[in-house]
Amino acid sequence: MRNMIKNVVEDAFKRLVEDGDLPNANPEQGHLISVPKQEKHGDYASNLALVMASKLKMSPREIAEKLKTVLQDNPDFERIEVAGPGFLNFFFSKTFWHKRLLDIKEKGDEFGNSHVGQGKRVLVEFVSANPTGPLHVGHGRGAAVGDSLCRILKAAGFHVESEYYINDVGNQMNTLGRSVYLRYQELLGKEIEFPDECYQGDYIKEIAKAIIDEHGSAFLDSNLEECLEFFTKEAVSRIFQGIKDDLNLFRVHFDNWFSERTLHESGYVEETISMLVEKGIIYEKDGALWFRTSEFGDEKDRVVKRSNGVLTYFAADIAYHRKKFERGYDMLVDIWGADHHGYVPRVKAAIKALGYNPESLSVLLVQLVNLLEGGEIKAMSTRAGEFVTLRQVLDDVGVDATRFIFLTRKCDSHLDFDLDVARKQSQENPVYYVQYAHARLCSVFATAKERGIQIYSPEQVNISLLSDAEEIALMKFIVRFPEVVTSSAVNLEPHRISYYLTELAGMLHKYYTKHRFIGDDPEMTQARLLLADVTRTVLRNGLGLLGVEAPEKM
Repeated sequence: MRNMIKNVVEDAFKRLVEDGDLPNANPEQGHLISVPKQEKHGDYASNLALVMASKLKMSPREIAEKLKTVLQDNPDFERIEVAGPGFLNFFFSKTFWHKRLLDIKEKGDEFGNSHVGQGKRVLVEFVSANPTGPLHVGHGRGAAVGDSLCRILKAAGFHVESEYYINDVGNQMNTLGRSVYLRYQELLGKEIEFPDECYQGDYIKEIAKAIIDEHGSAFLDSNLEECLEFFTKEAVSRIFQGIKDDLNLFRVHFDNWFSERTLHESGYVEETISMLVEKGIIYEKDGALWFRTSEFGDEKDRVVKRSNGVLTYFAADIAYHRKKFERGYDMLVDIWGADHHGYVPRVKAAIKALGYNPESLSVLLVQLVNLLEGGEIKAMSTRAGEFVTLRQVLDDVGVDATRFIFLTRKCDSHLDFDLDVARKQSQENPVYYVQYAHARLCSVFATAKERGIQIYSPEQVNISLLSDAEEIALMKFIVRFPEVVTSSAVNLEPHRISYYLTELAGMLHKYYTKHRFIGDDPEMTQARLLLADVTRTVLRNGLGLLGVEAPEKM
C-alpha cells in the first residue's frame, strides 16, 4: 500500500516537472508514506512536498496543491486534502477497498508475503543454550522469538537459515561430567560430598541412573580423571537429545547445528588468532594474548588467550563469526540473553577487525521471563536445579499459548508469564482471544454449509454492499497486513504480528456481535461471507508466522 501510494505521488511529481509546472528535480529519498494517527486525516499521508520545498525553492503547500491537482482524478481516491504545512492526505474510495478484498482472496496463503528482502542471505542464530541442563522458560522465549523471526523474514523475501551454536567445550562441560560421575558413585552406594558448584538438578541423577542401567558398576572404582570424558560425553549427548525433543515439540526448526568443538578441533580458532596477530590486532601482554577491541569501539581490550594457555569464550566467538561470514551470509542475527548486553560491542569490534561490516550483525537481547502462578514468581536457578523447564510449561498450557504469550511483548522487555491466565479458555488468554476469532469465522462457514448455502465465487459477489463503517474499517485493517509483516521483518520485531492479530481479533469480535454474516438477504450474506473468508485468511496467515495453530473449532 505504501509503495503503491509512493509511486503514484512520485509519478505525479515527474509529470509536473515534465509539463514545466515544477522546476527540474528528482523526488528525494526522504519521501515517506505514513498512516495518520487520526482517521479524520485520511488513510495515508505523503510528505513529498515538505522534503522537496527547499530544493525547489517553493512553499510546501504550493507543491502539495499542484500534486493534488494531478492526483485528484485517480478513481482510487475518494478525496485528497492538503493539510498542515504541506502534507497530502489520501482518503481511499470504498471501491478501492472492495478491490483489495478480491486481491486477498486471490493470494490466499501468500497474502502478507513480499520481496522486500530481495533474496538476501540471513543467518539467525538463537537458543544456543549450553547443553548442561534442560531448556527453561527463558530459553523458550528466545526460541519463540528466533523461530517466528525466521518465518517472518522468509515471508518478506529473505533467504533464511536458522542455527543452534552448541557450546560443547570448556570448564562447564567438565563440571557437568563431574556432576554426573559423583551422582553415579552416590547411586551405587558410595558416600560422596556433592560440591555446590556442581549441577544440582534431578536430571543429573536421571542421567546417572541411565548410565548404571547400561554399564552397571563398570566405573565404580575408576577415579574422575580416568572417566571424565566418558561421563561428559554421555551427559551432553542425553541432555542435547532432550533439548532437540523439546524444541521439536515447540515447533522450532533449525537448519544447522553448529558445534563449538569443531572450531577448536579443526584448528580454526588458533588460525583466526594467528591471522589477527599478524595484523597486529592481537598482542601479547603479561603472558596473555589481548585483542585491541578498544580500537574498534569497545570500552577496553579483551583477553583471547589467558597466560595459562587457555582460550576464552571470546576467542571462539571471534572464529565463529568469521566462519559465519565466510559461509556467505549478507546479514547475521544473533539472539542472546539480556545478560550479554556488554558482549555486543566486543563482537562487533571483532567483526570490524576481521574486515567485515559490523552493521551486518544485529543482536536481539531477550529479557527474563517471570513465571507466575497464584500471583507468586517461581524460582529460576539452573545451577541450583530450581527452575521450571520449557517442557513442563508446554505440558501444562500447550504450545500455542506458550509461543503466543512469549511474543506478546518486545523481546527486550521483561515478560510476566501468568500460568493461571495461560490455562484459561477465555478472552483473558491472549492466544485464545485470537484463535477464537478464527474459529468463529470457521463456524460461520460450517453454518452456511448446514443450511445448504452455496458460496459464490468472488466475481459473483456484490461487494459494494459492504458499506457499513465497521466493514470499511475491517477491510482497511486487513489490507495493511503485508505492511505489518514487512515492518516486523525489517525491524526484527515478531511481536508486531501478535499486536496486529490481537487488534484484528478485537475488531472481528465486535463486528460479530453487531452484524449477522448469514442473514435474510442472500446478496448481503455472500458479501459478508467474502469478508469473513479474507479475514479468516489473514488471521490464519498471521498465526502461522508466530508458529501458532489456527483451529477451526474451540
